[in-house]
Amino acid sequence: MRAIIRIEKLSKRYRIGSRGTARYETLRDTIVRGVRMPLRAARRMLDGSRTENQGVARHDDAKYIWALRDLSLEIMPGEVVGILGRNGAGKSTLLKVLSRITAPTSGRAELYGRVGSLLEVGTGFHPELTGRENIYLMGAILGMRRAEINRKFDEMLAFAGVERFVDTPIKFYSSGMFVRLAFAVAAHLETEILLVDEVLAVGDAAFQRKCLGKIGDVARHGRTVLFVSHNMASIEALCSSCILINGGELEAKGDPAQIVMRYMAAELSAHEGSRALIGHQGRTGISNPLMKSVSLLAGAGQTSGMVRMDEPLDVRVEFEAEAAIRPVLGVSVRTAEGMPLFGVNNRWTNDGIEDDPIRAGTITCSLGKLPLMPGMYFLDLFFGDFGDPTRDLDVVREAISFEVAPADIFGSGALTPASEGPLLWRASWSAQAGREGKQ
Repeated sequence: MRAIIRIEKLSKRYRIGSRGTARYETLRDTIVRGVRMPLRAARRMLDGSRTENQGVARHDDAKYIWALRDLSLEIMPGEVVGILGRNGAGKSTLLKVLSRITAPTSGRAELYGRVGSLLEVGTGFHPELTGRENIYLMGAILGMRRAEINRKFDEMLAFAGVERFVDTPIKFYSSGMFVRLAFAVAAHLETEILLVDEVLAVGDAAFQRKCLGKIGDVARHGRTVLFVSHNMASIEALCSSCILINGGELEAKGDPAQIVMRYMAAELSAHEGSRALIGHQGRTGISNPLMKSVSLLAGAGQTSGMVRMDEPLDVRVEFEAEAAIRPVLGVSVRTAEGMPLFGVNNRWTNDGIEDDPIRAGTITCSLGKLPLMPGMYFLDLFFGDFGDPTRDLDVVREAISFEVAPADIFGSGALTPASEGPLLWRASWSAQAGREGKQ
């Protein structure tokens, strides 16, 4: 099967800074500029030959920034590809090149099929025109025939929810009405390839879910989608594969869950998942410094300061005591604001009470799948001895922090709003018709 998108050594360079404001030229300026033009042309030819011989390396790179650099990629028909990367990584530039909004500096991109773009919702709308007139205007800009717009007109209006205001100039629309109408037109364009850039960053939560559902419909109909978003749950819910761009270069391509975890761990994690506890400022004054370090083992057992929603987390503490003990470890989880959520302690369960005493080693608390919403959390650690049930020997407050990353654990692409609280809770629903509701 032939790839529907083939990208070969694609590079895009932008000049740093501006050319300054326009000014009037004297006759002398015009003559000097005319003399310099052949020299500049020769220099450009020489630079061009260097580019061919040395790739995209240039001596004057300090004056330019490479938004994309030697990026190669093949995307097959029907593939839904999520694009991840930090701000400025080159994600939007890639979509603009594929949409032919901007030309590449070098390399090539081949697309086999009709292309639709949702790069900047609302581009092409005119405030003085009515909603009806803007639908036909934007549809024409996106390449839709009038018959196609007529066929989908009512469907677009219903999606946008602006039927009552279709003959009102859009300068009187609210921002939400404007965005809904713009997205409705662009999303109903029948294309083989759809390029989507952060459209879920606008509108309210209900509209974002509606957009997500529409993009999912497009994907299920076998069309190829390139989807840029910082909504990790949406990436996992919609995409069959995912790419990670870093500094304009392709860093990785693979399963969405793995690429999301790699991106989140690299970009959002405050630390590497381990921390020395010797000299920790959170240790209480009456503590003996028995705990030497703490490590967090996330997911498949890798040390990380990042754990995805509904994945297990282990807390491992290295300790050393003057005399042999049977170690006790308590772990308390708090929000970033300091609110306690839950605590565990093997003193309450007697796990390890029959073990032989040891002077040094590690003790691990397996928390299981964390019932937490995305966000930053802190752990308080309480270390003791089964031989002394009256007190903790060592206490460290906010010993280490960790980040819970979003994940599409329900398979719907939707997440509970953070305003609902930090706890993730599973529930089930059932409905029955009353006597009056039965047919």
